[in-house]
Amino acid sequence: MEVLAVGLVLGVWVFRFVYRAARRTGRHIERRSRMQRRVRPDSDSPINTSFAIPRKADSAAPDPFDARGAVALPENPILSGPAYIIDGDSLVIQRTQIRLFGVDAPEMNHPLGTQAKWALIKLCKGHSVSAKVLAIDTHGRTVALCTLPDGRDLSAEMVKAGLALDWAKFSGGIYRNLETPDARRKLWLADARQKGRMYVWAQFDAKQAAKQRQDQP
Repeated sequence: MEVLAVGLVLGVWVFRFVYRAARRTGRHIERRSRMQRRVRPDSDSPINTSFAIPRKADSAAPDPFDARGAVALPENPILSGPAYIIDGDSLVIQRTQIRLFGVDAPEMNHPLGTQAKWALIKLCKGHSVSAKVLAIDTHGRTVALCTLPDGRDLSAEMVKAGLALDWAKFSGGIYRNLETPDARRKLWLADARQKGRMYVWAQFDAKQAAKQRQDQP
């Protein structure tokens, strides 16, 4: 009986082993067959596109250049609009800080600095100022030839008012004949800057600082 029982158990175990092996082999063959049907172009079944490598779309070729439709960019762009005045030779138009071309006005803490600012405010008040951009200066400001609607050049107007000097290094001297007879004497700090005598500025600033200390309570 014991031998019969052992033989029965072994038979069952062998049957289960063979059955499982046959099932695994069958599933493998079936899976391989499905894969082949998916990728073989000569198969009767349609190709499963999820396994296909997508083709890169053909990029659209640019249109050929047509000179008739080409528009050249302006060499000197023009800004226009109301002007916010910073000092006698600096203003802001369309959020762009602009330095008046070819002239030098006193700084705000220099003699006649406030008068120069108010003179430029008076010229620009109620007008749309046109600024033809010429260059960028060493301080990153846009240098522009600024004009009023009636064509008046703001640089020329400030020089004629005796509140700015021609700066020949940048203007080529085109405003020099417009200077008032006493302009270089009154605007002596601007004149010193043009001549490279910046020690004069240092002396002036030192005197101002000393005076401010004395005025403090």
